[in-house]
Amino acid sequence: MKYVVSHRTAYAYSAPVRDSRGIYHLLPRPLPWQEVANAAVTVDPLPIDLHADTDGYGNAVTYFQVTQPHRELVIEAKSEVSVVQPRYDEDALAVPWERARPLVNRDDPDAWAAAQFALASPRAIHADGVAAYAAASLTRGRPIGEAATDLMTRIHADFDYDSTATTVTSTVAEVLRNRAGVCQDFAHLALACLRSHGVAARYVSGYLATQPPPGKERVVGADASHAWLAVWMPGSSDWLAIDPTNDQWANERYVTVAWGRDYGDVSPVRGVIFTKSKKSTLRVNVDVAPVG
Repeated sequence: MKYVVSHRTAYAYSAPVRDSRGIYHLLPRPLPWQEVANAAVTVDPLPIDLHADTDGYGNAVTYFQVTQPHRELVIEAKSEVSVVQPRYDEDALAVPWERARPLVNRDDPDAWAAAQFALASPRAIHADGVAAYAAASLTRGRPIGEAATDLMTRIHADFDYDSTATTVTSTVAEVLRNRAGVCQDFAHLALACLRSHGVAARYVSGYLATQPPPGKERVVGADASHAWLAVWMPGSSDWLAIDPTNDQWANERYVTVAWGRDYGDVSPVRGVIFTKSKKSTLRVNVDVAPVG
């Protein structure tokens, strides 16, 4: 599938801002299953400093600084992306999940690179109860593909999607207790579950192209950023991308932007401002438009 992805982030302030500094992860990654034809980001007002780089996870990241006084800051990204269904090595899917623990099975050639994704991270803490919840899926000798898929399906069944149940600061413990959240929460919960047993898994941010109901037209701008996770499969270069929010493996409708330990590593936009403004608003508009 081919898509034109548009992501607009607009901040409005009650008083002038004299200095805005931040970074953004908004450019999709070129991947074996994802081709990026064009990708660009504009910042308004025009920054005095704009530095593009690659972070430690291989994601495109850009630093910016705006010193022109402003009451609104707008960051707009537009990308043309082609995505195909990811293919996985059947032998890798069949490997027992115990082998996907890089801190235990250090003889795997890629264990060193996967090790950091087997550790707890600030937003995917090993809260009380996560290891026990995961244990029902991680039974002895179970293939990693089957175990990860079962965990994904259970989270989808046991937890309600509720945008009012959590905030960006909600913890895994709160999600587990309230049995509700959004895509970011379910990804963090699954990460904590897997990592509590030593399995390496990484947080993935991007977009999911929505499909309108039968007989209805696609609503422009109704899409949103999405989050899922990918589980390490030793013995191959594959990471199985699973989406607990929708109970499915990531397919040609998923546009990958960045990955890291959790949301904190790959948030679309974050930064600091210098101002006397006491109020601010944030508006985000995302559109993932199929082409052809």
